[in-house]
Amino acid sequence: MNNFNFYNPTRIVFGEGQVAQLDELVPKDARVLVLFGGQSARKNGTLDEVITALGNRHIEEFGGIEANPGYSTLMRAVEQIRQNKLDYLLAVGGGSVIDGTKFVAAAVQCDGDPWQEILVNHATNIRQALPFGSVLTLPATGSEMNANSVITRYETQEKLAFSSKLVYPVFSILDPTKAYTLPPRQLANGVVDAFTHIMEQYLTYPVNAMVQDRFAEGLLQTLIEIGPKLLESPNDYDLQANFMWTATLALNGLIGAGVPQDWATHMIGHEITALHGLDHAQTLAILLPTVLQEQREKKSAKLLQYAERVWGLNEGTDDTKINMAITKTRDFFERMGVKTHLSDYQINADAIPVMIKQLAEHGLTQLGEHNDIDLKKSQQILQASL
Repeated sequence: MNNFNFYNPTRIVFGEGQVAQLDELVPKDARVLVLFGGQSARKNGTLDEVITALGNRHIEEFGGIEANPGYSTLMRAVEQIRQNKLDYLLAVGGGSVIDGTKFVAAAVQCDGDPWQEILVNHATNIRQALPFGSVLTLPATGSEMNANSVITRYETQEKLAFSSKLVYPVFSILDPTKAYTLPPRQLANGVVDAFTHIMEQYLTYPVNAMVQDRFAEGLLQTLIEIGPKLLESPNDYDLQANFMWTATLALNGLIGAGVPQDWATHMIGHEITALHGLDHAQTLAILLPTVLQEQREKKSAKLLQYAERVWGLNEGTDDTKINMAITKTRDFFERMGVKTHLSDYQINADAIPVMIKQLAEHGLTQLGEHNDIDLKKSQQILQASL
């Protein structure tokens, strides 16, 4: 196991009816901006529930945060906060709203150009951020318990990420019933997203991190077991509760402590979303099986472990088991209703050079746990994903 420094200060308040705890979790004198996405939070009553729970505090709202949170939209929230002297943020939504809130929290306190200082420079010069909490309505990204954020600048077709210990949520409320009304596409995307988060940290090379491996394998098996059932029974509390907690644990730092991590699937996938507008999870479903196949030699030990422990593949040669494990991964995504080839989304080979150009412009030329996925290898991965 590699050395590590694990830190996660976010309080998790889990279970049905826990939105009422907001009155205890948010400072009594806070001037609160509630951030959300579309109108679903209002239509399903969650927003009203949140406003009621906040009581007599000064409360303002900011809606319209996109599924891939947009820089221009978020800067309008920054301006509202500055003009009205707000000092506490509350994200009500899924990972996109929470990611956007993290950016806003940092941008309000940023003296320079927020895009440059926070996204391009990876928040290295950011020294403070507004405190915020979240009410999770869509399990997927794990943003409710980590310090990561991904922001899109639609004007330039760029999608960049940052991470800072200053933007951990102070608390996150996880009420599984809030996911009951999600459409099948969002549920499926959430399962694929969480699954790939785990794989990016687990399926690299062995470092004898037995605890992290077993945690990761258990989470993967949970998603495989409950994913298709969720599509059939979205109002099953136990299924939603296990899904919500699995998605949180997938990216709260626990299974990634002391192990090498990949993230090539995510980095290449961001360019597909930025250029072609695909859902984040759709890009992951396209790329993960291909990355595993293209990197199978260097990932062979963990691929074999994955085949045997997660999928129960104990017969045949090592190559046979690895092939079957990759096939089963792709088949699982397809069972969830998420297509796994670029051509399924009307993206052909002509689009690949622009993706490679974007990777180069963003400095993403040494991806993967070995930093060996250069632009040529990324091009091979994209071509194999057609």
